[in-house]
Amino acid sequence: MAASLDDDFESDNQDYYSLLNVRKEATLEELKASYRRLCMLYHPDKHRDPELKSQAEQLFNQVHQAYEVLSDAHSRAIYDLFGKKGLEVEGWEVVERKRTPAEIREEYERLQREREERRLQQRTNPKGTISVGVDATDLFDRYDEDFEEMPGGGFPHIEINKMHISQSIEAPLTNTDTAVLSGSLSTHNGTGGGNINMTVRRLELGAGDILGPLIGLKVFRNITQRCFLTAQCGLQFSPRGLRPTCSMMAARHLDQNTMGYLQWRWGPSSAMTTSLVRDTKSSHFTLALQLAVPHSYLMMSYQYKFQDEDQTKVKGSVKTGWFGTVVEYGAERKISRHSVLSATVSIGVPQGVTLKIKLARASQTYLFPIHLTDQLLPSAVFYATVGPLLFFMVVHRLVVIPYTQAQKEQDLELQRKSSAVDIAKKKTEAESAVLLMQESVRRIIEGEESKMGLIILNAWYGKFVMDTSQKQEKAKVIDVTVPLQCLAGMPGFFDPCVGEDKSLKLLYQFRGVMHQVICADTEALRIPKQSHRLEPESS
Repeated sequence: MAASLDDDFESDNQDYYSLLNVRKEATLEELKASYRRLCMLYHPDKHRDPELKSQAEQLFNQVHQAYEVLSDAHSRAIYDLFGKKGLEVEGWEVVERKRTPAEIREEYERLQREREERRLQQRTNPKGTISVGVDATDLFDRYDEDFEEMPGGGFPHIEINKMHISQSIEAPLTNTDTAVLSGSLSTHNGTGGGNINMTVRRLELGAGDILGPLIGLKVFRNITQRCFLTAQCGLQFSPRGLRPTCSMMAARHLDQNTMGYLQWRWGPSSAMTTSLVRDTKSSHFTLALQLAVPHSYLMMSYQYKFQDEDQTKVKGSVKTGWFGTVVEYGAERKISRHSVLSATVSIGVPQGVTLKIKLARASQTYLFPIHLTDQLLPSAVFYATVGPLLFFMVVHRLVVIPYTQAQKEQDLELQRKSSAVDIAKKKTEAESAVLLMQESVRRIIEGEESKMGLIILNAWYGKFVMDTSQKQEKAKVIDVTVPLQCLAGMPGFFDPCVGEDKSLKLLYQFRGVMHQVICADTEALRIPKQSHRLEPESS
């Protein structure tokens, strides 16, 4: 059954094709034949016991509902595309019935777009960044002769010398247009400032306590299928007068994984930058050259992506220019479902040694640049490299691993609890179907015995475990001998262990010879087969 295109349209546990015991490509004649056979099996008038009569009526109605949907070409097309939930979408009643599956899909997407437009009023996309700069140079740069005479000279002085906070939210205006409101606050050594910006389509408006109001215009244009251009111009109303700015960037796909960029910026900090970016499944490479006064530089960076569950990455970069040379190396790792932690060591002349710690949690980012020394000290480089690594290993083993394991167990338990009611319902329906099949099975077995045919002796479905865990096996395996012998399909089955791998274990007799087979849940079962034959034990 095709999955729904919308997250709210989850697939239903009841498969109409399995309920009628037919293949998905079944013809109308095959549907009618199976429907008649099941009606004879589950017809309420064939059972005198009130309880069996009630159970038969319930199964009879389910089979009838499945046949009504699959026997109608229009309803069947909707069901095949979107499942049982697709039949409940508002608006199908006004759709012309003589439509192809492609036309039905287009109509469904139109209804979904209308539904999405109603959701726009409630949707925002908050993003934020908090950066806290720490000055820890006193840990390594204590060479003052009078240091011991200073008050509290035995303890290094560590302080927060800068901080930056930025936040943005989106306000949808239409299905394609969104207004973005952003603001930021910064402080460094006791002085600071802030600004606020609003972008609506191509127009940008801003104001700040230092630079003054800003008005700008953005343009994006696809030149070819492999090349695009962006341009931005603005006017800054600063205390020193009107300051115009302008920037343009051209980008081109060089191949499937490589992009080339050329950027020109004119204004207070004019520059020309060209860069090459190659991003593959296992690596990310960047080469950039900027020509500007006084900030010209050449930069090269490489990142290797490990193909593991934690999405581990190691990276390194070299940047050299008029300001000096900076070498950086670090690592990044996913520590939980929504959190990514990274640490980078920056070694530069004349910048010194800095440790940068970054935590990305969903759409929020937390940065902690820790400046260790203004000089190139081997001890600072060693501690900046080894310290975070040891700290991460300890925290990961003592905190992260137990937390993630507890979260997985909690999610699995919630899944089991949420499906407990549905499992109980399916179990009751399966048991009712088995009771209704008893008489039919008895007649089938008598007929098969008279002609030495196929007789199902034992059939078990579920998760099989070791013999030392018989209690768990009884709780996770069900007996499906009767429905298989009757070939009634899904009514005699239910899922005994949601979210786990299951198998079907079958012991059957054909022409007086014992056969046995174990079949995975997703495999097709074909019996009888010579390979299933059990050889008699020699005395």
